[in-house]
Formats: sequence, C-alpha cells, structure tokens
Amino acid sequence: MRRFIPPIVALAVSLLTGIAPVRAAELIMFEQAGCVWCAKWNEEIAPAYAKSAEGKIAPLRRVDIHAPLPEDLAGISVERFTPTFVLVDNGEEIGRMRGYPGDQFFWFLLGEMLDKLDEAKAG
Repeated sequence: MRRFIPPIVALAVSLLTGIAPVRAAELIMFEQAGCVWCAKWNEEIAPAYAKSAEGKIAPLRRVDIHAPLPEDLAGISVERFTPTFVLVDNGEEIGRMRGYPGDQFFWFLLGEMLDKLDEAKAG
C-alpha cells in the first residue's frame, strides 16, 4: 500500500525537528531534442502525469542526455536511447523503462516500478 505524505507536512516536520527532509522519489525522463517518442509521450502522458497518483509519488524531472548530468544523478547511467525513464529514490535507481511503449503500457510499467519502490522502502 502506497502512502503519500504531502510536501507541506514533510517540510513542517523537518522544520520542527531540525532534521533535513529525505529526498523523495523522482521519475527521471532522459530526453533529447528531436526525439519523436519523447514528443509522443509529451502529447499523451505529460498533461496528466503531475496530476496523477503516480506523479505525486514520483514527480517528473527532465534531463537532456546531451547536457552535463546533475551531480545528484552521478550514480545513474545515461543511455543514448530516448526517452528513458528511471525511477530514483534517494539517489538510488529503483527501476528503468527504455522507450515509450504507448499510454496503457507506460502506466502499467510505471506501476510495476512503483511497486519496487514500495518493496525497497519496506525492506
């Protein structure tokens, strides 16, 4: 069972306890200009992603494969194939989806990755 803690609650707890908040899970979308499948994902999924339950658990973060890799993603391998979606939690890769398999398969495969996230947090 997935549990969602609203960001404002996490921030309030961190301020009251003096403990820095733990970085939440993110869905990293490795993309590049001119990627036809990235454009298809942007058309079919992007408008709904941030509003979805999945998007609230793992907000989308876009990374251009030709730009320098952000320091916090140093341990994540970048592929030349785009889009590649990598579910990351606290800097650790939880799951990876290469390509965009269409809207229904995307949500299904993302659900499988989020199940692994639940297992990783429970274990």
